[in-house]
Amino acid sequence: MLRVGLTGGIGSGKSTVARRLVQRGAVLVDADALAREVVAAGTDGLAEVVEAFGPDVLGPDGELDRPALAGVVFGDDTARARLNGIIHPRVRGRTEELIAAAPPDAVLVQDIPLLVEAGMAAHFALVLVVHADVEERVRRLVELRGMPEADARARIAVQAGDEQRRAAADVWLDNSGDQDALRAAVDELWDTRLVPFEENLRSRRAVRGGAPRLVEPDPGWAAEGARLAARVAAAAGERGRGASHTGSTSVPGLVAKDVIDLQLGVESLADADALRDALQDAGFPHRPDIVADNPKPEGSAPWPKRCHQSADPGRVVHLHVREVGSPGWRYALLFRDWMRADPAARDEYAALKRALADRHRDDPDAGGYAEAKEPWFDAALPRAEEWAAATGWVPVP
Repeated sequence: MLRVGLTGGIGSGKSTVARRLVQRGAVLVDADALAREVVAAGTDGLAEVVEAFGPDVLGPDGELDRPALAGVVFGDDTARARLNGIIHPRVRGRTEELIAAAPPDAVLVQDIPLLVEAGMAAHFALVLVVHADVEERVRRLVELRGMPEADARARIAVQAGDEQRRAAADVWLDNSGDQDALRAAVDELWDTRLVPFEENLRSRRAVRGGAPRLVEPDPGWAAEGARLAARVAAAAGERGRGASHTGSTSVPGLVAKDVIDLQLGVESLADADALRDALQDAGFPHRPDIVADNPKPEGSAPWPKRCHQSADPGRVVHLHVREVGSPGWRYALLFRDWMRADPAARDEYAALKRALADRHRDDPDAGGYAEAKEPWFDAALPRAEEWAAATGWVPVP
């Protein structure tokens, strides 16, 4: 199934997005709802909360008095950690039960308010962040929830800021204005990205990059590369030896196809093969037809690797899995770092790319474009090696 993380600051309107996704067919696992469920009247969770914080957090109806509990733990890190130690394991257990019960073709949306703060973004195939301006969020909390303004601002202040959420977001949904516009954006996301993503994931079908269409450098590529590399590293776990952003989109100022290249290091290709299903489940189907890189210089033995690509129609990714220390692994890092450090070489390569992309603009899979660049790579390798020797460069993923 496709697992999607949904988050946003308090008052952002995340619940509105969640409801619309459910209306369109998503399976929702709501962390806030589960947090209430595991401390409902009569549960062992509530009994443990009362034991930890006293009978004053229990209402006359036998339910948890949430405002009273909030007054005890808000601003007290020790008390909040104790409460989390009671609630979080129970929520995780219920979450696992609900995920196991979902259909195998589900678009499963996990609504987690503190997804970013808890460092959970890398464990989802896609992360949706709902945003609203701070003043609009304060207004909603005061007018719609009856919260004192000082409390609203205090709660917003202890959550992640916009910069942190943007770094985690594959999709940024702005809910500062019209609700109809928000619903339309969610519908478009469902139809054009979430449903095709799930179908591709279930079928182990990769999204292809298509013809060589170059675009101007995008400052957002660096954050995307870092986010996707973290996702790959999380999927690889202990078998991984570093995931990094490589290729043209990793070089600031370089024109490129809008494709994020990633490299995952492994001890051996046996480890790469053992990781195949985990990477596919994370959103990166295997390409069994790609088993090696063209060597540098041309004519030597091919450089073995494994290749995966993204199932996400909204983001083309090429994931190269190579043995740490192998020629292909080293070259990917050398090329990236040399291009970053040498503006003249970067400009020379950009001019070549433009000329070849125009010549091969009707190439449906960019194979001819890629092949035509190989002589330049061969000729440029000695210059890259000279730069590495002069600077004392060492490969760092």
